[in-house]
Amino acid sequence: MPLVDLAVYVDGRRTPSPASLTATFEAMRERDGVAWIGLYRPSVEEVREIADEFGLHPLAVEDALLGHQRAKLERYGDARFVVLRPARYLDAEEEVEFGEVHIFVGPDFVVTVRHAESPDLARVRRRMESQPDLLRLGPLSILYAILDEVVDEYAPVIAGLENDIDEIEDQLFNGDPDVSRRIFGLAREVMEFQRAVKPLVPMIETLRDDEGLDLELRRGLRDVLDHAVNAAERADAFRAILDNALTVNSAVVAQTQNEEMRRMTEFGLDQNDQVKKVSGWAAILFAPTLVGGIYGMNFHVMPELSWEFGYPMALGLMLASSLTLFAVFRRRGWL
Repeated sequence: MPLVDLAVYVDGRRTPSPASLTATFEAMRERDGVAWIGLYRPSVEEVREIADEFGLHPLAVEDALLGHQRAKLERYGDARFVVLRPARYLDAEEEVEFGEVHIFVGPDFVVTVRHAESPDLARVRRRMESQPDLLRLGPLSILYAILDEVVDEYAPVIAGLENDIDEIEDQLFNGDPDVSRRIFGLAREVMEFQRAVKPLVPMIETLRDDEGLDLELRRGLRDVLDHAVNAAERADAFRAILDNALTVNSAVVAQTQNEEMRRMTEFGLDQNDQVKKVSGWAAILFAPTLVGGIYGMNFHVMPELSWEFGYPMALGLMLASSLTLFAVFRRRGWL
């Protein structure tokens, strides 16, 4: 259901819930109260009806309908338009899921438009309804409570990212071939987390410095600001760690490739030495084979056949040629 909750608060306490948007508008005027309308992926007609009733700026309405906005705070007259990027860590998938919530805050109304499951605005509403003194401070107290919830939900995300980074460090030095892919995926999530968190710091500072803000709300926003600053710093630290991890991984990959090249070179050199040895011994054996082959032709016209020193000379020639080749190859390191 697009309409999640319709409520009108008078003096910090909830009055009987209206049954429709039109009834909500009427009850707000009759009771002189503050309306808090919660929408989840509403239709264009519902948003247009609310925009016409409260005089919302067309640009802000267009952003709320389109979604996919960056975190920001914009002011249109006496109304504020706030975009927040909540996040939650999914343990099973080991991934961060980012949502989006748009908040229209006026003098006597708050309209929340969610495009994802996070944040848990029902919990925020229960918390506020249990603190009528805080809710009595008006629409800005509701905005403060939503900001507080969004920033608090960043804590499990930070813990999950930190655990993933620890696992990457183990993978990095264990030679896991998939670590590069995981580093890039985690770096993308951290960058998205930075884009969600960093705009909150100037946004909350602007709200806190509003001259008409109640002192209690100012203190609450200061606490939320501290948590937002801490989340932004942790996100920056995660980004630096992952950048270093990419550098180290590149160095490890390069070192592994160099080791592989060195082993291949050594193997090639070893094969070359073996080829040299085989070739050397083949040449040494070829020389006496050549001499013996010539004498083995048994030509009758060969004078060496009838010479009494012909046979010893042939053996000496074989031995001399083999020894000469052996000496030459040995000096050149082939043998």
